[in-house]
Amino acid sequence: MSVSVSELRSIPLFQGITDEHMTQLLGAFEQQTLQKGDVLFEAGSEPTHFYVLIKGEIALREEGEPGYHLHPPAPIGELGSLTGIRRYTTAIAIEPCELLRVTKADLMNFFEDYGDVAFPFYHNLLEVVGDKIRRDRRRMEEMRANIIRTQKAMKRLRDLVLESEDSELSSEIYDTLEGLIANNRRAKYVVEPPAALPCYVRMDDGTQIPVRQLSAVWLSVPDLPGRPSSLSSSWSGVLLALDREIPLSGTITRIEEGLVTIELDLLIDEFAAHLEDYITRSQMLDVVV
Repeated sequence: MSVSVSELRSIPLFQGITDEHMTQLLGAFEQQTLQKGDVLFEAGSEPTHFYVLIKGEIALREEGEPGYHLHPPAPIGELGSLTGIRRYTTAIAIEPCELLRVTKADLMNFFEDYGDVAFPFYHNLLEVVGDKIRRDRRRMEEMRANIIRTQKAMKRLRDLVLESEDSELSSEIYDTLEGLIANNRRAKYVVEPPAALPCYVRMDDGTQIPVRQLSAVWLSVPDLPGRPSSLSSSWSGVLLALDREIPLSGTITRIEEGLVTIELDLLIDEFAAHLEDYITRSQMLDVVV
């Protein structure tokens, strides 16, 4: 192995772990080599391993755009591998690389045998997650502020176009601004129901299906066996959220990756307000947590 225990301890996940425990922990890992241009994993793929780069250079790219370059020692995909969240970047070897890797199952089995190693590791993991939440919250606050400023500016521009004399571009500019304004409205905001505020859809036979994603205009539920779904077919159910029942209907617009997405029909004001209340509370819970 071309990296020392002391070098690995510079990784936040391994800080504070003794040499003896580090040696035991590394025993759960296996080595992997990559050649220049090899893809370690692709965006959208399910995580199978937690990696530690110990030699070489790895590039993380999102939607083909240049991203971060990692140099040893560096963890790769630690949160995804431990939580099951799909990869959102593609990892490519810029030069020949050496890595350590371990599956979540092997890591859990190791911690069952070495509980005294598990405690500092999970303590460090909580610190890493907490730091990520703080950074993500700051970025979200900046993004929300930018959206509000942009929305106001686009509305002013739209009004100026209406007040100005018509030209060949007036109609196109107005339609473009109107489309952007509509796309930024709250109806487009999507939430994934948090564990503290779960919501379900009750079907006609009484079966309750968990909601995976929800907005004011559409929702996604699992494509369960025995419940055939087809595009453009009608759909109906009762949303159970915040001790309320909200009748829903709509049209199936997408079926992929085990999820059925339904574009919702217009709700009456009372039910629309209940749905908006749930979405708002879910968003607030994300910020609080």
